[in-house]
Amino acid sequence: MDPRYDIPRRAAAGGGGSANSSPALGAQSRRRKMPPRPADFKLQIIIIGSRGVGKTSLMERYTDDTFCEACKSTVGVDFKIKTVELRGKKIRLQIWDTAGQERFNSITSAYYRSAKGIVLVYDITKQETFDDLPKWMKMIDKYASEEAELLLVGNKLDCESDRIISKQQGERFASRISGMRFCEASAKDNFNVDEIFLKLVDDILSKMPLEVPNKELSNSVLSLQPEPEVPPELPPPRMRCC
Repeated sequence: MDPRYDIPRRAAAGGGGSANSSPALGAQSRRRKMPPRPADFKLQIIIIGSRGVGKTSLMERYTDDTFCEACKSTVGVDFKIKTVELRGKKIRLQIWDTAGQERFNSITSAYYRSAKGIVLVYDITKQETFDDLPKWMKMIDKYASEEAELLLVGNKLDCESDRIISKQQGERFASRISGMRFCEASAKDNFNVDEIFLKLVDDILSKMPLEVPNKELSNSVLSLQPEPEVPPELPPPRMRCC
């Protein structure tokens, strides 16, 4: 072979040892990764509404980006965790999915009190789920904080051809409730799902001091431990509806 084209191999570091045996590389490989930045706020959001309106589907689409066509009814409560960043803050969301059956009300009502945001869901193809909204508002008035942000969601927009409840009906109902927002969504088609939760969290943050001393943080965020199953003695309900 012509020596002009004989390219010598690079000498191994450390006199014939493996390049990986370099002390500098060894130290670098042993260097631990920095732990993730802790959340600035921990917020609890609950999803309520009648059975079969798609509460679980909305939660799972937002947290896991999945959709189950034959989703089983929630028994009692279930929850998912999702971390988001808004307004320069890291927020850890604990999203509670509550059962729609009345027999679970004594359990689910305990979760209203700690909620910073409440998503009230109905099915645009089922009149009875819309007719049940005043009942759910009574639960909110009785157990939830007046500071909780409220969002009314008409779900199953993918079933437009089977629509019974018009968008205007949903808007009119929400307009009667102080501070309640309204939108329509589809968990199946992943339409407006992210927007629902991000807007709700943004509304919550807009009412909170974003600069909180560390020693006060524990008083400003919500514990991830669930509330007791039986709520304590509560004051008389405050009606929001006109």
